[in-house]
Amino acid sequence: MAPKLDFSNWWTKDSRKGNPVVVTMENPNFSVVEIDGPDSAFRPVEKSRGKNAKQVTWVLLLKANRAVGCVAWLATVLWALLGAIKKRLIHREGVTIASEKLGKGKLIFKVIRVFLVTALAILAFEVVAYLHGWHYFNNPSLHIPRTSDLQGVLHMVYVAWLTFRADYIAPPIQALSKFCVVLFLIQSVDRMILCLGCLWIKYKKIKPRFEGDPFKSDDVEGSGSGYEYPMVLVQIPMCNEKEVYEQSISAVCQLDWPKDRILIQVLDDSDDESIQWLIKAEVGRWNQRGINIIYRHRLIRTGYKAGNLKSAMSCDYVKSYEFVAIFDADFQPNPDFLKQTVPHFKDNPELGLVQARWSFVNKEENLLTRLQNINLCFHFEVEQQVNGVFLNFFGFNGTAGVWRIKTLEESGGWLERTTVEDMDIAVRAHLNGWKFIFLNDVKVLCEIPESYEAYRKQQHRWHSGPMQLFRLCLPAIITSKISACKKANLILLFFLLRKLILPFYSFTLFCIILPLTMFVPEAELPVWVICYVPVFLSFLNILPAPKSFPFIVPYLLFENTMSVTKFNAMVSGLFQLGSSYEWVVTKKAGRSSESDLLAAAEKESKTMNQPHIYRGASESDLSELNQIKEQKEAAQVPVKKVNKIYRKELALAFLLLTASVRSLLSAQGVHFYFLLFQGVTFLLVGLDLIGEQMS
Repeated sequence: MAPKLDFSNWWTKDSRKGNPVVVTMENPNFSVVEIDGPDSAFRPVEKSRGKNAKQVTWVLLLKANRAVGCVAWLATVLWALLGAIKKRLIHREGVTIASEKLGKGKLIFKVIRVFLVTALAILAFEVVAYLHGWHYFNNPSLHIPRTSDLQGVLHMVYVAWLTFRADYIAPPIQALSKFCVVLFLIQSVDRMILCLGCLWIKYKKIKPRFEGDPFKSDDVEGSGSGYEYPMVLVQIPMCNEKEVYEQSISAVCQLDWPKDRILIQVLDDSDDESIQWLIKAEVGRWNQRGINIIYRHRLIRTGYKAGNLKSAMSCDYVKSYEFVAIFDADFQPNPDFLKQTVPHFKDNPELGLVQARWSFVNKEENLLTRLQNINLCFHFEVEQQVNGVFLNFFGFNGTAGVWRIKTLEESGGWLERTTVEDMDIAVRAHLNGWKFIFLNDVKVLCEIPESYEAYRKQQHRWHSGPMQLFRLCLPAIITSKISACKKANLILLFFLLRKLILPFYSFTLFCIILPLTMFVPEAELPVWVICYVPVFLSFLNILPAPKSFPFIVPYLLFENTMSVTKFNAMVSGLFQLGSSYEWVVTKKAGRSSESDLLAAAEKESKTMNQPHIYRGASESDLSELNQIKEQKEAAQVPVKKVNKIYRKELALAFLLLTASVRSLLSAQGVHFYFLLFQGVTFLLVGLDLIGEQMS
């Protein structure tokens, strides 16, 4: 018998039975519930139902309170910003104008000022046209009125401006914007490829390793471990580093290496005699403890850091050493640094450099240090690691690395021709066939600039030097014996794309073309150029520092702001302007790690418990100790510092804010918000309100 196919129960399954009953109460404070069936009373009641008038009122009051709180917070921030503008820009209290010595700073400022004045004039004209109802600029395909439609002289001038704008101004802006967008997309693809390479390294767990464990025994003299400790030279170049000299010398002197196989050179280029005395005294204290450390001071400071290192390498005793480790004055290596780096050279005669990663003790000090940490984490985690694994080449970071001395000698040694001597020696060593290794898991503590002035000068040197080097190295790269792929990587990727194209399109596209397109709507940039792609790239940059995700928007805006300094530096280095050879020592705050602070506290407590009795000391020794004490007290006298006003950033801030006002007339939402927030960011940077605040 065939089964009975009755589908009527399917759609009658949920049919309600019984008569609907409505229960009402006279008291209006109670809810009204409708019961349609025997089970309906046990069903969940909708949130929007069953609320009385008092509950609804309280909910509305809470929401209104939150909205008022947000508005009050925004008003407080705006009031504080206006107060800072009044104090620093109008009354000039506690501030000074930043000097325009960095390249063509004055010329760029004049150009930006011309753009600003022109934008203000056009904005006033457009507002008048908008009030008269001449909305021709809302449509990209402009309709130019006939002669009979003209409504006066002003209207005729406005129509002539529209014609001139569409025929002569829009085409060059469109061509330049398309060129910059193409460069932007090429750089985005390069960034994506680097990130994919980093993910592949993480997935495959690729990292440089040396075979076995050469340090099986705890015998530091090496007699029981079977490892022959090579001779290592450690150099600490410094110049007027009174804030950090003590902690760096202390960290290097505690390196775990046989004392007869290591020599520490403190290369002091300080021109302040009080700081020289302090550093010399610190070296003497460690020398008395049995550490093989010497103090060197040059009377003639030529060549900056490159000249200092070159002078130190010219000593006769350097010939007996095989490797040299370099640490800047604010770096604090762990005691096992040499044991984690030097063994990589064993049985690897082609290896010329082992580079360690930087780690920052003050990365959470303020917003500026947090944003720098994002950039540097991407640089080490992605750029250096990927290039080291797949190409065996990357730019030497100037510190926290170990060189084979033979590599330096065969590559021409340290040269004083640029301000990026580290990149210079790395490129020349690569052209000679040497390979590099980057150790991402070996970290060395250091500092990053806490004030915008120090960070700005550092970035100028880092972006002008590579352009100098590119002009000098290009013939050598072309005529070298390395493969064509390595030549293409050096010229197209290492120099052009990452050192020249990046600051060029970033400044031109987002700081010049974008505000201009608000006044020339025929050349308007699409939303994906100013919003989607930059946010995606910022997301990629922030991946190596996941704790910094809340700062993704400030990071994007600040990077566009820094493009002014980077573009200025790039132009200075490319055309060999005077400021491209300027070296300014990055200001340090003297931040120490937690272990250093504990050690300093323990040392201070011991010193306080023991009387200062110098037994067996001659009168000359006592006088020298007193002189050192006086010099230390003199060096600790605080110097009054003030914040600075940066005119280029302020001019660009007003240009972007003017363009944002113009975008309101065309109802361009995304463009308006981007220009507004970018303009406010330029304003904050121009008033030096980001980073360390001076008193």
